[in-house]
Amino acid sequence: MLAESRPLMWTLLLLFAEVFSNKCFVDYPQQTICAVRGSSVVFFCIFNNIEKQEVKKFMWAYVKSSKFRLILNYPGNVSERFEYAGDKEHNCSLKIHKVKHYDAGKYFFRYNTNKRCPTKLLVLNVIDLNISMQKETIKEGDSVNLTCKNRCDGGEGSYGYSWFKDGEAVNEGPVLHLTNVSSKHSGNYTCSLKMKNGTTSGVAHVDVEYGPKNTSVLVRSSSEMGAGSSIVLICCSDALPPVENYRWFKIVDGWIEKVGHQAELLPVDGGQYLCSVSNKHGSQNSTVFTLKKNPYWTFMRDMLFIISASVVLLLVVTSVIAVCRLTKSKMRAETEHREEMQRTDGTNRLRCEDSHQSQADNDLKVEEATTEIIYATIEFQKGRKRTMKQQDYESETVIYSTVRGN
Repeated sequence: MLAESRPLMWTLLLLFAEVFSNKCFVDYPQQTICAVRGSSVVFFCIFNNIEKQEVKKFMWAYVKSSKFRLILNYPGNVSERFEYAGDKEHNCSLKIHKVKHYDAGKYFFRYNTNKRCPTKLLVLNVIDLNISMQKETIKEGDSVNLTCKNRCDGGEGSYGYSWFKDGEAVNEGPVLHLTNVSSKHSGNYTCSLKMKNGTTSGVAHVDVEYGPKNTSVLVRSSSEMGAGSSIVLICCSDALPPVENYRWFKIVDGWIEKVGHQAELLPVDGGQYLCSVSNKHGSQNSTVFTLKKNPYWTFMRDMLFIISASVVLLLVVTSVIAVCRLTKSKMRAETEHREEMQRTDGTNRLRCEDSHQSQADNDLKVEEATTEIIYATIEFQKGRKRTMKQQDYESETVIYSTVRGN
């Protein structure tokens, strides 16, 4: 607290000092002080100058592990962050600007005197502002309160607070009330001590969750849907958390057919399409999207049919050729086998005939060798008388015949 904010307290302290004016002392109205990081803090301090003379030397020191470090020495060093806010008679207050966490610790004041005054210690605690939120998950339509927590406040709410959303001031007070929240309330919230720059709290992220909204179908094409272009249908939706499930449908003759389950769909033809999306807070369907037929699709469909038919025909022809070749090979093998058998039979018959012919030739030779010519004379006689001449002639007639004898 600033000195000027407590004139009554200072009056009482000075009166107290006058009562004990014959004693040397240094005292702190607050022996424990709490400060918010980034703020300025004042160590209120009073001392009694019993020598009734000008104080020519004094100091403030920071104590750590039984050792002290001078942070302010008069006359001597001057610091930008540590400022002497007292005088040389009774006020020995110290002001620290832009308090940091490492400033936390114990301090003491000492001044020049012939008598050594008892040393008292003052303790400084440094804290951060924090924001507490009632709910971890905030849905659209809910109400929620954000509270700026300051452990130095002691629950009295004596400090003024300012609230900021994404760096823009939105309200003041220790509590920020958000009612009937929607997606516009989502953002980063911070609080700070009013009129105290540099005391900003940590960031509180407010994410208002909601079901799918503004679901629609978009077309992405590499060209203006001309022949050869690649057409992709995209299902777009605004949702928090993001869409978890996608479903694509096509309307064919009044019937709805499921054709996909991804965010993108590669249609095979024109027609009426729609998509459906959902997350844990709900679902939504897009409007029906009509996609005109594309000559490229017709061409590709025809080409696919021709290719498929060609492949099937090629397989059939190949199968027929293979069967024919197999049949011919089989018939050729059977023919060759029969011819081989015939050649074998002919050879055997030839050998038999040759054997029979040789036997016949041998028999002929034997027959020729054993053939003899036998000559026989047959005499014919008649009862009538013949003339001598005739008899002589007839007697000279010879008949030859050959008889083969076996």
